[in-house]
Amino acid sequence: MAEVLQLLLFGRGCRGRVLLLPFLLTLWMTHLGYCSDHIPVLMWSTEGSLWNPQDAPNEGEVVSGSKLISYLNPAVTSGPKVILLFLQEKMSIDDFTLYGGVYGNKQDSVFSNLESAMESAASSLVLPAVDWYASNSLSAYLQDKVGTSPLYVDPVSLHELKLNESIPSLLVVRLPYTSSGILELKDVLRSNDDIIGRVLNPLKSDGMPYTALLTALTPSRVMRDVAFAIQNTGRQLLQTSTTTYPPLAYNQTGKPCILFWAARIVVGFGNQHVDVTNETFQQNPPLSLSGSSCESNVSRLVLNYKAVKGFDDLKLTFVMSKSKYAVSNREWFTMERVEISANQTNATFNASDVYAPATYSFHCQYVSNLPRYNSMLVPRFSTNWELTITDFQIQGFGFNGTNGTHFAYASDCTGFFTPGIWMGLVTTLLFVFILTYGLHMIMNLKTMDRFDDPKGPTISVPQTE
Repeated sequence: MAEVLQLLLFGRGCRGRVLLLPFLLTLWMTHLGYCSDHIPVLMWSTEGSLWNPQDAPNEGEVVSGSKLISYLNPAVTSGPKVILLFLQEKMSIDDFTLYGGVYGNKQDSVFSNLESAMESAASSLVLPAVDWYASNSLSAYLQDKVGTSPLYVDPVSLHELKLNESIPSLLVVRLPYTSSGILELKDVLRSNDDIIGRVLNPLKSDGMPYTALLTALTPSRVMRDVAFAIQNTGRQLLQTSTTTYPPLAYNQTGKPCILFWAARIVVGFGNQHVDVTNETFQQNPPLSLSGSSCESNVSRLVLNYKAVKGFDDLKLTFVMSKSKYAVSNREWFTMERVEISANQTNATFNASDVYAPATYSFHCQYVSNLPRYNSMLVPRFSTNWELTITDFQIQGFGFNGTNGTHFAYASDCTGFFTPGIWMGLVTTLLFVFILTYGLHMIMNLKTMDRFDDPKGPTISVPQTE
């Protein structure tokens, strides 16, 4: 029953199956931050020979979006028409090493149904480290390839479906996740495994061919959460949990041409304020970017919010332009304006302070029209609208195909010589001046080289000396 977890960690080869990535446990032990950047993807199918042993990535390799597509293409084109996507909220390799019974305690494994499914599969493949953005776009890719909208199901509703093995179907099963405690997380993972079993059993009993994938939306922070839960120290009370998610990307030609990320986005009108961070980066289905565009010298990112409390059809628009300046002999991009519209009102802010070389991204701790945040957004007309973006980063140009879904080098709005640095330099120079003056005074002290003997004659010192 626990052979699949051994498969995850050490690899196995047999007829019609793939030699999976070995030494996962070694990677996990040597890279404690591994799970914070990447997400595992598990694939299995009733169709044999979808993946060859040579297909498995090299040890320590991070699977990019293009390589993930190459792994998925055989399953989509040559595999069964019915595709199951088990989409967990968070997941990492640590979930399997902590709760899979891989240290000899096989009876403690919470993935019994998953192990059984992969053992009985005609072909299977495990990708322990897949680029976060690529994994997060898996649902959209499958929808495009299958040619049908995803159908979100649960074990109960699946019994009512009449699946046809000749008709393409994309079934998505959402699985929860929690990090509030070790015992609770273990119970949630066991419950998720039960859901997987309840979904697969009817398909097996009906002899329905299928391809299944298990992945997540975001990485989990299992190691950090478990450490604090076990220690139960004062640091746990002071620790602030940081929500991580991939940047929002607008794809016009199949590759990102605009990247946007922020830790927090707050929109306000009068006394009403709303945080739209989750709606921007973690909404499912993803936020609509209708109206966005990428041209050679102008980029436009439009965020369309349909269901925001207190605001009807809220829309945020970022307009950037690129120009070449003769003085620096290089191209720079500038944020021309930021627009807000909702409730049949709108506001436009000049954002000329947001600029960077065209091949760079721009980053700033605060981009806001509020004075306490330095008012980088200047309203063109008097308005009651407020916009504050924390840890703002955007890139609208300079995608050469090598950075992919990652930001280029960031040009920060904070200059090198900040007020704190100036204060430190001035104070240091003052102390150096005082020390130098003191040493100079000490080195120029002259002592007497002749002394009066009270028992002898009085010393006569000539005036010339």
